[in-house]
Amino acid sequence: MNASRSPAVSSPSRLFFWSLASLLLLLAWDASGLDLPLARWFGSASGFALENHWFWRGVLHDHMRPLPWLFEGALLIGIARPVGPLRRLPALRRAQLAVTTLLALLVVADIKLHSHSSCPWRLQEFGGVASHVSHWAWGVQDGGDGGCFPAGHASAGFAFVGGFFAFRHVLPATARRWLLGSMLAGLLLGLAQQVRGAHYMSHTFWTAWFCWATAAGLDLGFTWVTRQASQRPARAPAEVPGH
Repeated sequence: MNASRSPAVSSPSRLFFWSLASLLLLLAWDASGLDLPLARWFGSASGFALENHWFWRGVLHDHMRPLPWLFEGALLIGIARPVGPLRRLPALRRAQLAVTTLLALLVVADIKLHSHSSCPWRLQEFGGVASHVSHWAWGVQDGGDGGCFPAGHASAGFAFVGGFFAFRHVLPATARRWLLGSMLAGLLLGLAQQVRGAHYMSHTFWTAWFCWATAAGLDLGFTWVTRQASQRPARAPAEVPGH
């Protein structure tokens, strides 16, 4: 069966539905105001007790920071020298995977660069100086140092959701495993930052959505290029002079 016709492969309309549904859920989460109550589970007026914990900071933060860039380097090399399941991907899809992951990391980093939202551990009720201001209140200073929205550390997992889109055209089962792995990794890294007071839960959720939207948009572009290339008529062999 052609992989593009496999029922295991999500259709564009289904992907659009899930993208829109998750966006609406995120907006509902923002409207619910649950970020602060969740932050209070781990923080108090004296700060966040687990901020420098050996596991939450040492293992799941400091030790993890170089990994996404190492994996990204491997994906870039894999465009020309694929290994494992990458061998089953056409070169253009291997390029899609590497480019999507890199762009997702950069998109999250760029949004953080322009964010005025401060991290939970900077709030006055947790021993800091900032006031709680919605991350959608663009241009409104909260009295802190800002730069906390969305969750950059969680993007080390979520950015690789692009593998789902690259593999879904050829290996649907591998695509689903890639999706599950990247989502679980992103949520775990986001949870570590939640526990430490470095982010609100919404920051993690929005990072997941930004990475998903980036991957989905690039998938549309790469799919269009792939179709255009497949529709080009093959050139007839040049005639040999004298025949």
